[in-house]
Amino acid sequence: MVVAGDFKNGITFEMEGNVMQVIEFQHVKPGKGAAFVRTKLKNVITGAVIEKTFSPTDKFENAYIDRKEMQYSYDDGDLYHFMDTETWDEVLVDHSLVGENFKFVKEEMMCKIISYKGNVFGVEPPTFVELTVTETDPGFAGNTATNALKPATLETGAVIKVPLFIEVGEVLQIDTRTGEYLGRA
Repeated sequence: MVVAGDFKNGITFEMEGNVMQVIEFQHVKPGKGAAFVRTKLKNVITGAVIEKTFSPTDKFENAYIDRKEMQYSYDDGDLYHFMDTETWDEVLVDHSLVGENFKFVKEEMMCKIISYKGNVFGVEPPTFVELTVTETDPGFAGNTATNALKPATLETGAVIKVPLFIEVGEVLQIDTRTGEYLGRA
């Protein structure tokens, strides 16, 4: 059990059938009246953020979120297939549960499968990946004075902006959180 008076950033708990995570909290002791806890909470499964006030004595069940490292196997069109490299168990994840940053993941990469009580609700790709450029316009000699960027298609099909000197076949480091080019690998 977790008590509202003991809230800290990052704590997860069950509230009204939802799994909530404390983003911000503030203990308030007004001059008159009882103390209370003002919070900003994130619904871990839907991503919705709400603000709510609690009495410091309110109690909630702890919610334990599982993050398991699994290898991405393949996409069959409807589901993504992941494999637990320790037990060889396969986990199927619906396309709606992965984020936009999953476009940087290729087969055999390790991802974190996020679940609560056995129900998968999200996938975290690796923070940094190395991908090969499969298509881009050629750069021009002497065009390096500006910070001009051009589109480049990666081996996963994702398109990012890269400097003019990047050529087809180069391996690049990409930050999956922002989709930005970091440098050559």
